[in-house]
Amino acid sequence: MGYAASEPDTTEAASALAIKILIAGGFGVGKTTMVGTISEIRPLHTEELLSERGVGVDDISGVESKITTTVALDFGRITIREGLWLYLFGTPGQDRFWFMWDELAVGALGAVVLADTRRLQECFPAVDYFEQRGIPFVVAVNCFDGARRHDPDKVRRALGLGGVAPIVLCDVRDRESVKDVLTTLITYAVEGVSQD
Repeated sequence: MGYAASEPDTTEAASALAIKILIAGGFGVGKTTMVGTISEIRPLHTEELLSERGVGVDDISGVESKITTTVALDFGRITIREGLWLYLFGTPGQDRFWFMWDELAVGALGAVVLADTRRLQECFPAVDYFEQRGIPFVVAVNCFDGARRHDPDKVRRALGLGGVAPIVLCDVRDRESVKDVLTTLITYAVEGVSQD
């Protein structure tokens, strides 16, 4: 005997899907900007002014002009179609806020590791984090104004990555560029899951 939902909206609600994506990387690499560029809603930011308490604790070399930092997360949303959304969670970049990463990573389909080639070492911990947890990720090299452009293969070698995780060049201020990064991540994450 077949049964149907008594409420017509019940079936629609059951088929709704939210996909969680993390935006990670070092301090000042553009995570907050990336979430703000692509989010269709006003993004939630937990930005606080840098204070004297961070002196000697936070490494701001290369981003000395930065005056704020994310202390918990950034959040944005993109509607793909009715009943399908991407939820973007930007992680804090400073070591002292990394306890948040474990909570934010729960249920994530994948992650974008933002990299700045002027401070490439800042993304090593994020790459290690996602590799150790088996979370699919792409490395998105944020092409800052005035920064030297590097071939993605050279970035791959510098990060010590095998031929698996995609490396893409992007501008986190440009909506189409961010869309390309997210499309690459989702394609990579879904293809990886389907091959298992």
